[in-house]
Amino acid sequence: MRFGTLTDRYLAKLIATPLLASLVIAAMLLTLDKMLRLFDFVVSEGGPVSVVWRMLANLIPEYMSLGIPIGLMLGCLLAFRKLALSSELDVFRAIGMSYGRLLRVPYMYAAALALLNLGIVGFVQPYARYAYEGLRFELRSGALGASIKVGEFTRLSKHMTLRVESSRDGGRELSDLFVMTQTNDGKSLAVTAQHGQFMATDDPDTIILRLRNGVLVHDAPAFPEPRVLSFVGHDLPIDLPRMEAFRQRGGRDMEMTIPELAMVALDERTPPKARSEYRAEFHFRLVEVATMFLLPMLSLALAVPPKRSSSALGVFLSIVMLVTQHKINEYAASVAALGRVEPIIALWLPFLAFTALVWWMYRTTAHVPGGQAIGALERASAKGAAALSRWFRFARGRKNPA
Repeated sequence: MRFGTLTDRYLAKLIATPLLASLVIAAMLLTLDKMLRLFDFVVSEGGPVSVVWRMLANLIPEYMSLGIPIGLMLGCLLAFRKLALSSELDVFRAIGMSYGRLLRVPYMYAAALALLNLGIVGFVQPYARYAYEGLRFELRSGALGASIKVGEFTRLSKHMTLRVESSRDGGRELSDLFVMTQTNDGKSLAVTAQHGQFMATDDPDTIILRLRNGVLVHDAPAFPEPRVLSFVGHDLPIDLPRMEAFRQRGGRDMEMTIPELAMVALDERTPPKARSEYRAEFHFRLVEVATMFLLPMLSLALAVPPKRSSSALGVFLSIVMLVTQHKINEYAASVAALGRVEPIIALWLPFLAFTALVWWMYRTTAHVPGGQAIGALERASAKGAAALSRWFRFARGRKNPA
């Protein structure tokens, strides 16, 4: 009993390091890829750079839900691969420990991470997604206080246009300004100033543009000629346009929790097309979580290379199979959302097929003497590598003849 406990601790330690490393690396790669696109989007909308970090923070739950299965798969696979290559797996088998017994710790990890992933995709991710879409809306509508674009004419309101030659301190200090205002009754005001600054007021719908050291030209139909005034300081009130209120959460299926999806899908008042979308999203999340319980068996089947071989084909194949299964689920969910196929059939039938494949691979490795699930692929890979090596030697010999 004590030996089994020590073995469990040893396996838990072997799995933990690659699991955490894979999870962090996967999340970082996804975040970096999205960060570049967010910077382009924010800059094109003229928004503050700080909003990029807020948007990325709201995308972390989504990336965690994608990274957790990858981390579990690679953590278990690399742990069993290390045991196989060091012959420790043969020792465990020789003293009577079955593959099923060795999977106890991986399934503890799988159960804990599946519950964590269910909490993320079922409850945390919908709120984070809604907050992300809210930031996009505010950025597009200008509610985040988009910065003035230097060297361009910017319409601050219906009757006011501003041009700034230079900006400092994050847009707070403006230099070499030109402001033009016009009213419906024909009055106009043209102002040039050396410096300017936006000031908040007690009215949230109005701000003040405080100008310093400039010239003001005031014209109106009743004036025989425009009035010119030099000033040291002058305040121009600016009425902010009214921002449209952002929609309520739940306008899209990705922003709804799992209980909300179930309630709306069962509600007879829901339109048939929307009901198909909600049911497809509901089953998609459950299938993604259920797939995690197959990963320990799949990782074991792919981790054990042939005898006297250190091939890493199983590591590559595990990523391909996991990504392929995820893409199949996404395609099945999109087809089910259109109402063409019942969501239960579209999503759970491929899951059952994947389950059968994983079970066959595990059974071949664990219960067939000398069996290996990817033995044919291993042999084909070895032959291909040998042929490629011979071709390189032949090509090098022709290039550098003796």
